[in-house]
Amino acid sequence: MRQLQIRLSGYPGYGGVLGLDGSFGPATKSAVVRFQQAYGLAADGVAGNATFSKLYALQDDDCTPINFSYGELNNCNSTWSGGKVSAATAKFNALVSMWKLQAMRHALGDQPIRVTSGFRSISCNSAVGGSSDSRHMYGDGVDLGAGSHSLCRMAQQARYHGFRGILGPGYPGHGDHTHVDHRSSRFWSASACGI
Repeated sequence: MRQLQIRLSGYPGYGGVLGLDGSFGPATKSAVVRFQQAYGLAADGVAGNATFSKLYALQDDDCTPINFSYGELNNCNSTWSGGKVSAATAKFNALVSMWKLQAMRHALGDQPIRVTSGFRSISCNSAVGGSSDSRHMYGDGVDLGAGSHSLCRMAQQARYHGFRGILGPGYPGHGDHTHVDHRSSRFWSASACGI
């Protein structure tokens, strides 16, 4: 059940975050419905064959979504070590971020989302001038650059895909990227984007 929740983590609804508790409760059922609606499946909230077939079609052999990779979310330490959490936790956090980004990518018309920064070790974070409490060191911080979508469009859309942290244009130091993460409580700030 937890594996299903990871893959549905980008479908909690506006401002929501889907718990990865391994229990098929009302929030998971609602995420299943949103996923089914997004892909034109019968929206019955049952994770049946059609739903699993679509989820499997969206993932690579390493269980990452087809449009994102571990390499994209790890810019400076291929072992995932040296951050503020264990390497296994950092890599897991990055996996959840990728599934959230996959949902966001689909909602944005299946156009590419450009990742410019992901996991950073403490030393790498310091070298690039990251904040001392940067979510990048936990593996769940992801910076997105303009490309197929404007920075504001990504910041606005991220509100629907399970990100507690959203920083973008209008927030100090974020004029050239939109940052998303899984911090413990919601903090959204992109005043130039109306957030």
